[in-house]
Amino acid sequence: MATDETALSRERAAGRPEFDHVYSPGTVQTEPPPITSDRLYNVDLAPTRREGRTWNAYSIFTLWANDVHSLGNYSFAIGLFALGLGAWQVLTALGVGALLLFFLLCLSGFMGYKTGVPYPVMSRISFGVHGAQLPAAVRGIVTIAWFGIQTYLASVVLRVMLIALWPGLAPLDSNDVLGLSTLGWISFVALWIIQVIIVCYGMEMIRRYEAMAGPIILVTFVALAVWMLWRVDFSIAWATENPLTGWEMWVHILGGGALWVSIYGTFVLNFCDFTRSATSRGAIVKGNFWGIPINMLLFGLIVVSLAGAQLKLDGTIITAPADIVQTIPSVPLIVLASLALLILTVAVNLMANFVAPTYALTNMFPKALNFQKAAIVSAVIGLIILPWNLYNSPVVIVYFLGGLGALLGPLFGIIMVDYWIIRRSKVNVPQLYIDTNDGAYYYRKGVNPRAIAAFIPSSLASLAVALLPFFAGASEFSWFIGAGLGAICYLITAKKRVEYTDQHGEAIAVATTH
Repeated sequence: MATDETALSRERAAGRPEFDHVYSPGTVQTEPPPITSDRLYNVDLAPTRREGRTWNAYSIFTLWANDVHSLGNYSFAIGLFALGLGAWQVLTALGVGALLLFFLLCLSGFMGYKTGVPYPVMSRISFGVHGAQLPAAVRGIVTIAWFGIQTYLASVVLRVMLIALWPGLAPLDSNDVLGLSTLGWISFVALWIIQVIIVCYGMEMIRRYEAMAGPIILVTFVALAVWMLWRVDFSIAWATENPLTGWEMWVHILGGGALWVSIYGTFVLNFCDFTRSATSRGAIVKGNFWGIPINMLLFGLIVVSLAGAQLKLDGTIITAPADIVQTIPSVPLIVLASLALLILTVAVNLMANFVAPTYALTNMFPKALNFQKAAIVSAVIGLIILPWNLYNSPVVIVYFLGGLGALLGPLFGIIMVDYWIIRRSKVNVPQLYIDTNDGAYYYRKGVNPRAIAAFIPSSLASLAVALLPFFAGASEFSWFIGAGLGAICYLITAKKRVEYTDQHGEAIAVATTH
């Protein structure tokens, strides 16, 4: 069939030059070029072409090489030690979480590889082309707040490092301007600008930064652990004075593994933002294998070494690696370690807290925002909310951000069961950008009421388990409870005996490095 010149002209007029490559005048195609809605499509939301994808196994591994070793994760794992779990119990808890995460991330990652679409577009499959704003917004709001909080925490490290190098800056750290000192503002804004610049160069620049940061982080923490082991003659304390035993011990081991998965509840949802540019399914499996179970084993050994060595030295339990960095008897080494922690925090923030809200905002306003503009908007919001005040408010952290986080489990359950069980991974990718009554994912005015019907009860249950004191004993498992209920509710409400179409999106795809 000859190319439909009218449709092609319409696509070019909409500012989509990538169609020049896919459909050029005079070529013969098996079908006319798809007509996409400018309310649903721009080059950043479009599927990625299979040819030229750049995220290989090493790229995916370095995502985890950075994120697993985040300061928050170290605080969490050391907290297990403080609860009374010994070395092998901590490693077991992390191992349980790692195996579950490996499986869940592969499921999520394969979706991105096959379709080539980001998370907000992926959500259209089950929630509808407009209903997808709900899961995208929930994921985005959580991470905008955490972007600001993590930038603030990194600025504290930078502030301490600057004073160590130039003590004359100390007076700038003694005043208060909207909750931060002058030096605090300088440090925060400097790190904020660096992250905005990196993101404005797109996902390819993020890939390169993560690839650079990963080895630095691994070498830094291994060196820190070896130094602590050397200080105690490679003989650490394997447990606290009152270790847990019996049933209570196993509850905390399983609870620790469940919380480890919950920490990554955001990532298992939008992992497709990264794997949409993966070179193969094998690259996803290999990158996840080395980055999750193997890397988490190394992480656990470092946690045990740091916590056990410090416990033997003075009987105290550290709260984070930064506590040990401050004891290094050399200013140059302190500076190097602090720089490594800054590189790490920026790497984690970019992948975990910047990409998701950027895609969410692009999905909300595709005609007005591209990836770069959405990144700037997201960063500005993360600044004007004065995140240090949020971090210092237990009510905000526990009830607002914790409550939003509890909604991620039901979303995951609905999206996964719809894709893998109901549809058997059959997706008509071009239809994800169709905004008409006959669109495959238009449902009822662009919203799938069956997905909403499954989300409401499962999310209420997840919120109750996560936040109400009555369910405190099960709160560690709130993500799994929410995901399971979401999956079951959707299995009950979803249409049965429907024949689904499997259609790739190459006709409307763009290059990974557009």
